[in-house]
Amino acid sequence: MTPAREPGRGALYAGVAALALCAAGAAIDVDQFFRSWLTAFVFWAGIPLGCLAILMIQHVTGGVWGAVIRRGLEAGARTIPWMALAFLPLVFGMKSLYPWARPEEVAADALLRHKAPYLNVTFFLIRAAFYFAVWWLLAWRLSRMSQEQDRGGAGLVRRMVLFSSGGLLAFVLTMTFASVDWVMSLEPRWVSTIYGPLLMAGQAVAAFCFAILVTVRASRTRDAEGRDLAAALTPDVLHDLGKLLFAFVMVWAYFALSQFLIIWSANLPEEIPWYLRRLEGGWQWVGLAVILLHFGVPFGLLLMRRVKRSADRLVRVLLLVLVMRVVDTWWMVAPAFGGGTVRLHWMDPLALIGMGGLFVHLFQRQLARMPLLPLNDPQIPAAAGEAAHP
Repeated sequence: MTPAREPGRGALYAGVAALALCAAGAAIDVDQFFRSWLTAFVFWAGIPLGCLAILMIQHVTGGVWGAVIRRGLEAGARTIPWMALAFLPLVFGMKSLYPWARPEEVAADALLRHKAPYLNVTFFLIRAAFYFAVWWLLAWRLSRMSQEQDRGGAGLVRRMVLFSSGGLLAFVLTMTFASVDWVMSLEPRWVSTIYGPLLMAGQAVAAFCFAILVTVRASRTRDAEGRDLAAALTPDVLHDLGKLLFAFVMVWAYFALSQFLIIWSANLPEEIPWYLRRLEGGWQWVGLAVILLHFGVPFGLLLMRRVKRSADRLVRVLLLVLVMRVVDTWWMVAPAFGGGTVRLHWMDPLALIGMGGLFVHLFQRQLARMPLLPLNDPQIPAAAGEAAHP
């Protein structure tokens, strides 16, 4: 078995070991376990969801760049059922995480009582089940059509374009509500109309980085059909991927800055505390690191042509951005539980490793199910030339 097709046993073992330690930690401090698990879930769920969104964008827009990373995007999207299972611990921790899930707090707060028709446990769980059902339907249908295309089915390109057009609308709507339910409602007195797009932009950045990393790693070998992914991953394609990553980072920065400027300039007492909790007690340094290393440094590096056209240089940028996506997620979630001084609990990294290890294992198993390059895709000959058709 070639290195690119291994089922990720090392990641599985690391994940199981980390989860066992988290389970022990839950026996000591169950509230901290749920908080750490939520941070890990928001980050790791963002990758398959971002893969699904980018996959539909690629079908709608076309382009060689998407054909080359498509298998990684499809494999990532097919792990959405695992993320539904990873969501289950949060169901048991709702009272620990969400003020609106605690009846005594709702009874004492007129605003929470006003929001209770939407923010209540039963409706929350119904919505979550609906979100995952929609996302899995989109991922499953696109994967089925891709398999049909591999077998030589006709008219699949147009069908995937039409399906993805409607699918993008469904995804944006469901993900907007999911971002409110899972993250923004941690602080139910605070609202932001751009929060959903901000979270989706972060998911797109993380998923795009992950898909490129997988593609670069897989390009070191041929797939089961003898097709050479390295021949498709030319400097021109890498350049396109680098430019698109630059665009995704810019979109994320635009949403983040827009939210900050609007809320800070308005200075409303019901809005500004969200940022105050994240700009004191050491959290301001975490936020500054996000600005510099999630936006500033990648912005400068991705302006360089030689960085975008070199797989090794581009991989370094991707790894930096992925690490900062973790930091940004932690900065958005952790201060909701009281703010105060920055404190990294030992269960925070273990939850990330545990959930991530299982995700990587399942992702690699999904990636091994299909050829590394789509068969019968009209974009592939332009990318890989004769090497794609031995």
